[in-house]
Amino acid sequence: MAKLPKPPDTFVEFTRQFPQIAEAWRLVQDAGQVGPFDEKTQRLVKLAVAIGTMREGSVHSAVRKAVAFGVTKEEIDQTLALAAGTLGFPASVAAFSWVRDELAKGAETP
Repeated sequence: MAKLPKPPDTFVEFTRQFPQIAEAWRLVQDAGQVGPFDEKTQRLVKLAVAIGTMREGSVHSAVRKAVAFGVTKEEIDQTLALAAGTLGFPASVAAFSWVRDELAKGAETP
């Protein structure tokens, strides 16, 4: 298993403040990993869902984690392109900017 990036300070603070919610979240995350998808595919699906729901913070997080699991810039770009037909142009450009922001921060792709 790849090493995940350090979570943002706000996430850490939230989980300290609400440990039962954090535990429930961990259980949900664990349950979602059961199935035929490998880790890389799981990360691409999570990125697609984050893009589709237009959750900026989730897109940033999904990009960081996807890169940590070996997802390439080209695979991330295709995920964006696949979402464009459903999202429309303005939303796709917004998601594109969130992905690029994260990659520019230093999330190096293979």
